[in-house]
Amino acid sequence: MNCVLKCVSFWGWLLLLSSCKPNPIVKLDEAPLIRIESVTPTTIREFAGRVTVVLQYEDGDGDMGSVHPDSLLLEVQDDRLTAPDYYFVPPLSPVGSNVPIRGKLNFTLNGTFIFGNGSFEETIYSIRLRDRSGKWSNKVNTPAILINRN
Repeated sequence: MNCVLKCVSFWGWLLLLSSCKPNPIVKLDEAPLIRIESVTPTTIREFAGRVTVVLQYEDGDGDMGSVHPDSLLLEVQDDRLTAPDYYFVPPLSPVGSNVPIRGKLNFTLNGTFIFGNGSFEETIYSIRLRDRSGKWSNKVNTPAILINRN
């Protein structure tokens, strides 16, 4: 019986040790990567409605955002327009640090309006983010936003 317990104990430890593998260190790309976590609401009233977008981001060298308010690093393109709008993003890690970062960035789209004479329109926003060294993230698209006239 003593031998059975030792054998079970040996195999138990072996199984436990074989399942304990160190987590590999994942090196993040130095170009930012973004994903949409949420977009709310997706139905708004023109001019008065506000759409809040939550982005998940990661960046291998942590150079996202700026201390300079004239640095417009967030690009948002309404698919009904030919030119994007740009927004300020504050530093998302200490300036001068070179560390991988992950987090969430919230921003609000205000003043959306209808171009035509109809009572509603739909639009999709394309979003991307540029870091301080000039590297652009991937582009993500919101779900369709329904804009009602009243």
